This record gives sequence, structure tokens and C-alpha cells, in this order.
Amino acid sequence: MTSPSVPSGQWTLGEFDVDPAGITLMPADTTRRGAGDHAPVVSLVSRILASAVQKGASDIHIEPYDQVLRVRFRIDGVLYPVLRPPVALRDAIVSRIKIMAHLDIAERRLPQDGRITVRVRQGSSVREVDFRVSCLPTLGGETVVLRLLDRAALLLDLQQLGFEAEALARYEAAIARPWGLVLVTGPTGSGKTSTLYASIARLDTPGTNILTAEDPVEFNLAGVNQLQVRDGIGLTFAAALRSFLRQDPNVILVGEIRDTETASMAVRAALTGHLVLSTLHTNDAPGTITRLTDMGVEPYLVSSSLALVCAQRLVRRICLRCAEPEEASPGVLAAAGFGPEDAAAVELRRGRGCESCNRTGFKGRVGLFEVMEVTDHLREMVVAGASPVQIRARAVEAGMRTLRQSGLAKVRAGMTTLDEVVRETMA
Repeated sequence: MTSPSVPSGQWTLGEFDVDPAGITLMPADTTRRGAGDHAPVVSLVSRILASAVQKGASDIHIEPYDQVLRVRFRIDGVLYPVLRPPVALRDAIVSRIKIMAHLDIAERRLPQDGRITVRVRQGSSVREVDFRVSCLPTLGGETVVLRLLDRAALLLDLQQLGFEAEALARYEAAIARPWGLVLVTGPTGSGKTSTLYASIARLDTPGTNILTAEDPVEFNLAGVNQLQVRDGIGLTFAAALRSFLRQDPNVILVGEIRDTETASMAVRAALTGHLVLSTLHTNDAPGTITRLTDMGVEPYLVSSSLALVCAQRLVRRICLRCAEPEEASPGVLAAAGFGPEDAAAVELRRGRGCESCNRTGFKGRVGLFEVMEVTDHLREMVVAGASPVQIRARAVEAGMRTLRQSGLAKVRAGMTTLDEVVRETMA
């Protein structure tokens, strides 16, 4: 019985012409063998990984259905179909990925998580790229999602993330403080981890002891003591924080505040002379205060410990190679938030689509930031039980630029489109 054929040479699907660069697996990958080690499958999986790196994808989705096996790449936040291998290769492809990630190839009933490290050779340069692997059993078979963790693509400079000058000055002043709680908020995939890593890179000096608790540790940062949270053995964020306080830290990074215990420990650490950085899932900066109080943290503790909240989103950048002017009616501009003078002066742009951006009109992403500094006036409002609407109004009076206003500034600068900003923010 012959095995199903796999695509070879250059393969073309949807909007992508893929001619992947060479990829060399780490030596440790050769220590296990199994059903997925059949040479054509090995080649196919390697080509998928290489092309994802080449195209700048953030995630690879391998999705089995009854009669179809689909491979999609998430590029700049949007999923694109790139390949449909023969469905008969489903189990072999999944097994190959599990072997590379050192997972149990015989276990197909339970979710599994692992990690793959490969060396990617493009031209004369060679670099390491990590893939975070998640296997999930579904009706059609095991779905595999691989998150690309490419250190070469990691931005460790706050100025490159998209902060406006005034917002960046406020954020840098907050993380330069010797103590206090700084929270970065937003939905999954909004770039919170990148902001925190860039903050840690700014603070990392020989005289600073930095400890992080992460789930998972996405990038290994030189000079930083990083801990992998393991809930299964009791090593939770709260437990890690409790131990951190006995390690003489200057700066503590908590990957996420998920529960009351972690929130209370983070506040306690901030009040006892430590700078604490963390993330929280809220829609905007003012809503963070309500979220903390709902989690059981007393308002007076929130007001005493919280130094700054940075809410953020990511929008796609217009491709510079195919950017062109775009017309919009005054009504559309006004509805988005432009004033009469701005609406008359703004020059909108869009990407026409070219080979450089895979015909999408976009290439890369840029952040939108809502930076709320917790001033003395805001602290009084928090203790008095002010609503998020009241806190927002006061923060805007004090100079806070909202997510929508940050987005409109990016539109005026020709970085992104009005549609992108409207899709990601509220007026």
C-alpha cells in the first residue's frame, strides 16, 4: 500500500505563493521515532513550519474535518487558508508534530501542550525559532495550533510599539518608580506580553533583581529570573508571588492576574516597596479599577498601590509598498471621531495589495494605547467608589488619550486604515 502523496516544490494556495526557506531541526528532535517519521510527512511538516516563519505568521492552525484537512496561518491577526493536504495524512502529520514536541503520540483523547525548537536557515543567516504546541481532540480528529515565538521578531524597545510621545512619557515614568502596580490590559492577542517584555528590557540593569512568573515563559530574557507557573503541582501565580517576596526582588512581573489571591498578593507586593508589572483582561483602562474591586481588593488598597493602567489593541499597518490615497465622506469621518477641522485635513490611505503583503494591503501591526496615570484626584475618586464612566471622564480631562483617539492619530499619520481602528475600538 502506497502512502498518500504530499505537495512538493513550490505550492500555491489562496493568496500565498510559498517557496519555504531551508529549515534544520535541533539535534534533540531525532531522539524519538514514530508513525510521523515517514519521509514525505517529515518534509511536509518542515515546509509548513518554514513557510510560516517566512511569511511572518504568528500561529499555525492544522484543522481536521470529516473530508478535509486544512492548514491556516494567522498573519497580522487574520487567519488565511494556505494548504489542504490529503486527509489521509491527518494522523501522520499530528504524530510528527507530537514527536517534535516530545508529546505522547499514543494519547489522542486528552489535550496536550508542548514546545518545538528549530533552527531556521534563510540565506546565510541561521536563527532559532520556538513553536508552542497545543493539541486538542475534536470530532474530526486532533486539532493542532502552533504559536510562533521568534525572538528575532520580538520588539524590546518601547518606542517601536506605537506609543504616542505623551503616553510613552507617562508609561516610562510609571515603570521607573521604585514601587507600585502597573497593569497592561486588553484581550488575548493585543500585544500585552510584548509591552511587558519591552518594559523588563528597559529596567534590566546589573543593579536590579527582576523576577517573572509566566504561563508559559514565551522568551528567555538574559539577566532575568523567569519561573514557569505549574498549576497542577500548586505552583500558581499567587504561590510564585509569595515566594518572590523572599527573593529580594526590585521588579516583579506576573503574567496574569486571574483570581483574588493573585490580585491581593500583587497589591501587597506593590505596597511593600516593589514594582509589580502584570496583565488583566479588561476592555479599557478605567474598567481595570472596577475589575480589581470586583475581585475582592478593597478600593483603598487599589488606590494606594495602582500607579498606571495601559489598555492596548493591535491594528494592521498599511503596506508601504502599495499604499495609495483613499476617499471617505465627511459623515464617515465624523462618525469615527474626527472633528470638522481634522475631517477636512486628514488624508486617508489604504494598501492596494502587492506581492510584499500577500495581496492583503497590510504588513505588520502597530499598537493603540490608552495610558491612564492614577493621580491623587483619581485615587480620591476610587476610594469614594466612582464609576468607570466618572473615572474615564476625569482621566480624559487630565490628558489621557483613549484607544479610539490613539487609533485616529495612527490614521492621520498614514499607519493604518479607518476601518481597522473602528473595528478594534469604541468611540
